[in-house]
Amino acid sequence: MKVVVAVVRPNKLDSIKKSLEEEGVRGITISEARGHGRQKGQIRMAQEQEGSIDLLPKTRIGMAVPDDQVEKVIQAILDSARTGEVGDGKIFILPMQTAYRIRTGETGTDAL
Repeated sequence: MKVVVAVVRPNKLDSIKKSLEEEGVRGITISEARGHGRQKGQIRMAQEQEGSIDLLPKTRIGMAVPDDQVEKVIQAILDSARTGEVGDGKIFILPMQTAYRIRTGETGTDAL
């Protein structure tokens, strides 16, 4: 199992959610986030003189995924989130030891 974390443009959330549902992802967690990448914010000409860095609004999507679905999930996010412009976001893949469903006590992929 893997944890897939995507940090994307907020306006892409609905499209990404639809694509993930089509790939059979059963659960996701959404958080509002702010941050910057290499460009340190898209619009910073005025702030550049002051030395500040813009933190842009982003949406963080997290999900636990069985190993055999990881590549499909990554491709679904890439296809739904990509505009080709600076600020499209990032996808991170993390190892996951196990999962527990609190209500039933199920573990592993059964808990997803």
